[in-house]
Amino acid sequence: MLGMIVRFVVSALVLLLVSWIVPGLRVNGFTGALIAAAVIAIIGYVIERVFGDNKISRMGRGSIGFITAAVVIYFSQFLIPGYMSVSIIGALLASLVIGIVDSFVPTTLR
Repeated sequence: MLGMIVRFVVSALVLLLVSWIVPGLRVNGFTGALIAAAVIAIIGYVIERVFGDNKISRMGRGSIGFITAAVVIYFSQFLIPGYMSVSIIGALLASLVIGIVDSFVPTTLR
Protein backbone atom coordinates (compact mmCIF):
# COMPACT_ATOMS: atom_id res chain seq x y z
CA MET A 1 0.00 0.00 0.00
CA LEU A 2 2.81 2.42 0.86
CA GLY A 3 4.50 1.62 -2.46
CA MET A 4 1.32 2.52 -4.34
CA ILE A 5 1.07 5.87 -2.51
CA VAL A 6 4.73 6.66 -3.25
CA ARG A 7 4.25 5.75 -6.92
CA PHE A 8 1.16 7.98 -7.11
CA VAL A 9 2.95 10.97 -5.53
CA VAL A 10 5.97 10.46 -7.81
CA SER A 11 3.60 10.35 -10.80
CA ALA A 12 2.08 13.67 -9.73
CA LEU A 13 5.54 15.21 -9.29
CA VAL A 14 6.62 13.97 -12.73
CA LEU A 15 3.46 15.42 -14.27
CA LEU A 16 4.09 18.75 -12.53
CA LEU A 17 7.72 18.78 -13.72
CA VAL A 18 6.67 17.93 -17.26
CA SER A 19 4.11 20.76 -17.22
CA TRP A 20 6.96 23.22 -16.55
CA ILE A 21 9.10 21.79 -19.38
CA VAL A 22 6.57 21.07 -22.12
CA PRO A 23 4.84 23.93 -23.94
CA GLY A 24 1.12 23.36 -24.35
CA LEU A 25 0.65 21.53 -21.02
CA ARG A 26 -0.51 23.39 -17.92
CA VAL A 27 -1.21 21.85 -14.51
CA ASN A 28 -2.42 24.12 -11.70
CA GLY A 29 -0.20 23.39 -8.70
CA PHE A 30 0.48 20.20 -6.81
CA THR A 31 -3.22 19.64 -6.06
CA GLY A 32 -3.94 19.86 -9.78
CA ALA A 33 -1.09 17.43 -10.46
CA LEU A 34 -2.48 14.95 -7.89
CA ILE A 35 -5.96 15.16 -9.39
CA ALA A 36 -4.59 14.89 -12.94
CA ALA A 37 -2.42 11.89 -11.97
CA ALA A 38 -5.48 10.19 -10.46
CA VAL A 39 -7.61 10.83 -13.55
CA ILE A 40 -4.83 9.70 -15.91
CA ALA A 41 -4.28 6.54 -13.84
CA ILE A 42 -8.00 5.70 -13.82
CA ILE A 43 -8.44 6.29 -17.56
CA GLY A 44 -5.27 4.31 -18.31
CA TYR A 45 -6.46 1.43 -16.14
CA VAL A 46 -9.84 1.35 -17.92
CA ILE A 47 -8.16 1.37 -21.34
CA GLU A 48 -5.82 -1.46 -20.33
CA ARG A 49 -8.77 -3.53 -19.03
CA VAL A 50 -10.78 -2.94 -22.21
CA PHE A 51 -7.98 -3.82 -24.64
CA GLY A 52 -6.29 -6.47 -22.52
CA ASP A 53 -2.74 -7.76 -22.81
CA ASN A 54 -2.06 -8.22 -26.50
CA LYS A 55 0.78 -10.36 -27.78
CA ILE A 56 2.67 -7.66 -29.63
CA SER A 57 6.35 -6.88 -30.05
CA ARG A 58 8.27 -4.72 -27.59
CA MET A 59 8.57 -1.92 -30.16
CA GLY A 60 4.88 -2.13 -30.99
CA ARG A 61 3.98 -2.04 -27.30
CA GLY A 62 6.12 1.10 -26.87
CA SER A 63 4.47 2.83 -29.82
CA ILE A 64 0.99 1.92 -28.65
CA GLY A 65 1.87 2.98 -25.10
CA PHE A 66 3.17 6.35 -26.34
CA ILE A 67 0.03 7.07 -28.37
CA THR A 68 -2.27 5.81 -25.61
CA ALA A 69 -0.52 8.00 -23.02
CA ALA A 70 -0.86 11.06 -25.30
CA VAL A 71 -4.57 10.37 -25.83
CA VAL A 72 -5.15 9.82 -22.11
CA ILE A 73 -3.30 13.04 -21.21
CA TYR A 74 -5.26 15.00 -23.82
CA PHE A 75 -8.71 13.73 -22.82
CA SER A 76 -8.00 14.07 -19.08
CA GLN A 77 -8.24 17.83 -19.42
CA PHE A 78 -11.96 17.52 -20.20
CA LEU A 79 -12.61 15.67 -16.93
CA ILE A 80 -10.72 18.22 -14.81
CA PRO A 81 -11.06 21.53 -16.70
CA GLY A 82 -9.95 23.79 -13.85
CA TYR A 83 -6.81 21.83 -13.03
CA MET A 84 -5.25 20.90 -16.35
CA SER A 85 -5.16 22.09 -19.95
CA VAL A 86 -3.20 20.64 -22.83
CA SER A 87 -2.91 20.98 -26.60
CA ILE A 88 -2.51 18.00 -28.93
CA ILE A 89 1.17 18.81 -29.46
CA GLY A 90 1.56 19.32 -25.70
CA ALA A 91 0.05 15.88 -25.06
CA LEU A 92 2.43 14.24 -27.55
CA LEU A 93 5.47 16.04 -26.08
CA ALA A 94 4.34 15.28 -22.52
CA SER A 95 3.91 11.61 -23.41
CA LEU A 96 7.44 11.55 -24.85
CA VAL A 97 9.00 13.28 -21.82
CA ILE A 98 7.02 11.13 -19.37
CA GLY A 99 8.21 8.03 -21.24
CA ILE A 100 11.82 9.16 -20.93
CA VAL A 101 11.44 10.03 -17.22
CA ASP A 102 9.58 6.74 -16.68
CA SER A 103 12.60 4.82 -17.99
CA PHE A 104 14.71 6.31 -15.17
CA VAL A 105 12.11 6.73 -12.40
CA PRO A 106 9.48 3.99 -12.78
CA THR A 107 6.04 5.52 -12.41
CA THR A 108 2.65 4.66 -13.77
CA LEU A 109 0.80 7.57 -15.43
CA ARG A 110 -1.43 5.49 -17.62
